[in-house]
Amino acid sequence: MRYVFLVLGIIISLHYILSFTHEGYGRATSISSIKDRIVSPKVPPYKIPLADDYYVTKNITSPQGRRANATIVMLARNGDINGVTSSIKQLEDRWNSKFHYPYVFLNDEAFTQEFKDRVKTITDSKVEFGLIPRDHWNQPDWIDEEKATKAREDMVKNNVIYGGSVPYRNMCRYNSGFFYRHELMQQYKYYWRVEPDIKFFCDIDYDPFLVMQDQNKLYGFTISLYEYEATIPTLWKTVKDFTTKYPELVTEGNAMSFISDDGGSTYNRCHFWSNFEIADMDLWRGEAYMKFFNFLDEQGGFYYERWGDAPVHSLGAALFAKKDQIHFFNDIGYRHEPFQHCPQGAAHKKGKCYCDPKQNFGKLSALLDGIFAVFFSSFVSRLQIANGILA
Repeated sequence: MRYVFLVLGIIISLHYILSFTHEGYGRATSISSIKDRIVSPKVPPYKIPLADDYYVTKNITSPQGRRANATIVMLARNGDINGVTSSIKQLEDRWNSKFHYPYVFLNDEAFTQEFKDRVKTITDSKVEFGLIPRDHWNQPDWIDEEKATKAREDMVKNNVIYGGSVPYRNMCRYNSGFFYRHELMQQYKYYWRVEPDIKFFCDIDYDPFLVMQDQNKLYGFTISLYEYEATIPTLWKTVKDFTTKYPELVTEGNAMSFISDDGGSTYNRCHFWSNFEIADMDLWRGEAYMKFFNFLDEQGGFYYERWGDAPVHSLGAALFAKKDQIHFFNDIGYRHEPFQHCPQGAAHKKGKCYCDPKQNFGKLSALLDGIFAVFFSSFVSRLQIANGILA
């Protein structure tokens, strides 16, 4: 029996020695720890968070060690939240988790707390939410409503997409001439426009904003297509009236050959699809474009017709930037229903793109004297490349 007491004495002695010399052992065998195990309900293993050591350390600086003065901007409504989070998640995974550019969200109504919380869950970047001033968004009082109503009714009869929508027209007008004036945008020079429910097919392992900055680019795009003629019957006449009145504002070496096949007599309806834009807001804030937008706005074409921000921005970029200041982001795989750009060849491999290269709507053009390539798209076209010219 004495041997039993001897063994117990040794065990107790070792316990006290280990308790004092090994903090972890003492904590694990303390009375409070034993009590917690007995009294507290057992926590399922899957509810115990992993230690931080398992996670990759976040890179909080740009890989280049510098960043441009830029933001990602999205115009959205509270009801768009699922499409918004889908787009931002893709952009974060494919690009912004490496570069940490801030976001600005704009809405003509106050964002809900749910919207804000769900967006902030996806990104570690700075996020700001802005309310659009009513006088920037709503149809101006000086618009002849009777005339505008008749125009909408005619477009509905002719099955023109968004032909009967006033909110769509408000959006087009706002994107054409007001978003870059918003107080949250004033602090930035460059922007990347993103929309709900889009897809990014490829990894983007470089900073497009630095490309714009370092190479003196003013406007960047991925897709170009033809505008619906029924939506812009008098737009080109209005543009020509402007350039006649202000010829000194038109930039030499511009991209007129992109928007006109006959030296400016007519508009060929080509435009950059503006749901994807990476641009320098100084282009829009400058004297030439501001006068241009105000001139267009005074004609009422956003409401008497259905002028879109895509042709308006495209015409502005083509007239007020040099053609070599317009950049085709050929290696950024992108889809906005119903069109997509899928990088070809080595760019597809380098970007680890998951889009099918054969499903690339448009035709590779050698317009603009070969300075940059343009993709023209239509609902029935598919990619046809023939010796670098339009097939």
